[in-house]
Amino acid sequence: MDTPVINDLNICVATENGSGSASSNNILFKAIFKMGIPCSSKNMFPSNIQGLPTWYQIRASAEGYLSRKDVIDVMVMFNEPTAAKDVYRVRDGGLILHDDSTPLAANLKRDGVQYIGFPANKLVAKLVPASPLRAKQRNMVYVGALAYLFGIDMSVIKAVLEDTFGKKPAVIESNLICIDAGYQYCKEQGYKQSIARFETIPNGNKGKIITEGNTAAALGAIYGGASVICWYPITPSSSLAEAMEYYLPRLRKQIDGKKPYAIVQAEDEIASAGMVVGAGWAGARAMTSTSGPGVSLMNETIGLAYYAEIPSVFFIIQRGGPSTGLPTRTQQADISLMYGASHGDTRHIILIPHDMNSCFDFARQSFNYADRFQTPVFVAMDLDLGMNMWSSEPLKLNQEPFDYGKRLDAEQLEEWTKAGKKFRRYFDQDGDGIPYRTVPGNEHRMASYFTRGSGHDADARYSEDEHDYKYILDRLRKKFDTARKFVPKPIIEKEKGVRTGIICYGSSYEPVREARDRLKARGLRTNHMLIRALPLTSEVRDFLAEHDTIYLVEQNRDGQMAAIIKDESPELGAKIVSVLIYNGLPATPLEVVNQIFAAAQSAKTA
Repeated sequence: MDTPVINDLNICVATENGSGSASSNNILFKAIFKMGIPCSSKNMFPSNIQGLPTWYQIRASAEGYLSRKDVIDVMVMFNEPTAAKDVYRVRDGGLILHDDSTPLAANLKRDGVQYIGFPANKLVAKLVPASPLRAKQRNMVYVGALAYLFGIDMSVIKAVLEDTFGKKPAVIESNLICIDAGYQYCKEQGYKQSIARFETIPNGNKGKIITEGNTAAALGAIYGGASVICWYPITPSSSLAEAMEYYLPRLRKQIDGKKPYAIVQAEDEIASAGMVVGAGWAGARAMTSTSGPGVSLMNETIGLAYYAEIPSVFFIIQRGGPSTGLPTRTQQADISLMYGASHGDTRHIILIPHDMNSCFDFARQSFNYADRFQTPVFVAMDLDLGMNMWSSEPLKLNQEPFDYGKRLDAEQLEEWTKAGKKFRRYFDQDGDGIPYRTVPGNEHRMASYFTRGSGHDADARYSEDEHDYKYILDRLRKKFDTARKFVPKPIIEKEKGVRTGIICYGSSYEPVREARDRLKARGLRTNHMLIRALPLTSEVRDFLAEHDTIYLVEQNRDGQMAAIIKDESPELGAKIVSVLIYNGLPATPLEVVNQIFAAAQSAKTA
């Protein structure tokens, strides 16, 4: 037999949604992580509660790659309706595990792959009394089979069960019995495979954690001072607000027996946006979490916050569109929607995290940006980043000083009055486009003003004068341009003499990181820029100028980031070649590599 590779494997588990496979998959994933092996998971689940197919992929990579792997090495075929397709999802030379309690149908037999069967239904029927639990614990049998075949020590499995169900010894014991049944059956049959083997990496994941972006962002928002959270459930953003509901009582002490925060599940997205903007106007650090359809409903209120200059934070966890689209799939297709949300001339600050720590950091910083620039701020994530589990360096749970920007209190206003200086709510005192602001509760006689979404002048008075209107629009644009100097700069990796560049953002970072290594191995060296915010900073233009060809990788059909860059640097935009991946699944390195080589070949023959 061939010599198995060590710690390089992609396992896909095909089950029915609602069958209880989430628990077994998590145990398997955490066991691999606990062995010190770098790993990530991708959950491709349907937009229903129960019955439709779901695929869960676990990638273990000794090289530390975390993107979705190009091929499936092992398929756990536990969903009959999709089995006829699942047998062909496995690479040639791969392995299919199946329940052979009943004979395998003829149409499920394929040449070029190895089949290993084990009677999961029969085994669990002997071990678990007839109940709904029996069907769910059937999944634990494949955990045991995989553990035996690929070298996961049962002591590691037991440790993960104890971590997961620590206060439920009966649950630990019942799951362990089913896992052990799968392990022992494969052992007794003498099953072997030569694809890969897991081996413990001492201290391999020392200090690392497993988390998903929505939890990291929730913690970041808490450390950033969020005190009003108004939201309406929508996939894939709900778990962000739910994480805040879990962690806020643990991280914020009550004051005089009262919670120093409010979490409101509104009746819809329109209401939640109104609550957030109202709280921001009152001086609170307020936020919501939603997805593309929610932004569509919030557009009018976002425009009010932009024009009336009210701090507010919107966490957008992107999914497939248009319309309902693919609500449980991932995309980066709402960049244009966020950048120009609302009607009329608007431009918004967008922070774009790419890993767990930037999910935390940008969530925390978003409130400072909102207060400093008195405007809505978007934190743009996506389902892959937000809902999938990632191994990560520990989050740096630090709470930096809050920056409330140009917010005047009564004492400061009195100093202004004595100096003969007038508070004008929408006037540019300092030449940076950012006016000064007061919030309710300021008792100074000069603190009050009218907040309106209709035409107004620099003193917040109603006005339809064309000069007043143009002044406000020009100042808002100046404020946006000032933000270019302060938003997170791109991360750039450069080598001298390299004239080909790759640009990406958000969750595209991991497939691009791996794709660059493959391109280099095939003779194409590239420089790289990771965009982390809009508006674009000067570094983006410099990167364009320094390269002959730029491949811009994004997960949408229309090249939305490319359009923004071309709009701002039209004379350099011709250098950009879009690499577009928009099938709803997390991008793979091979998709990036193939498109780049195809584009390069096309350019040679043009």
